[in-house]
Amino acid sequence: MKIAIAADHAGFALKEKLRQRLAGEGHQVIDFGTSSTESCDYPDFAQPVGREVAGGRSDRGILVCSTGIGMAMAANKIDGVRAAPAQSDDEVRFTREHNDANVLTLGAKYLEEARAMELIDIFLNTDFAGGRHARRVAKISQLEHGASPRP
Repeated sequence: MKIAIAADHAGFALKEKLRQRLAGEGHQVIDFGTSSTESCDYPDFAQPVGREVAGGRSDRGILVCSTGIGMAMAANKIDGVRAAPAQSDDEVRFTREHNDANVLTLGAKYLEEARAMELIDIFLNTDFAGGRHARRVAKISQLEHGASPRP
């Protein structure tokens, strides 16, 4: 799988470990930075990952910041991105099965490497369920394009 990954300064150390592990598992990993713990702005790193995934050049995206929330908020401003912060197995599974999330955001403040990899494995190996969920995801896309979804 081709995975776009990035972090801000707070997520840098975890991102580096995750990048290495994912590459070691045979994934093609595209790293959009940051490259240090020097203070930086998370939207600057959420944007290229979001555009990479929304443009279909990468299968999934992973973003790491202190909480995972800022990265999700920034990435979700890009049409076609469905980014979700998650810390539990169920959250990650449902965000893939029900919401077809294409970007997972993680909080380095709350997750050790092993736990983050467990969540990423669920994210990468869970398929979108489709069915009634596809209708709902389509309504999200309508919102991105200024349309009002109908009940």
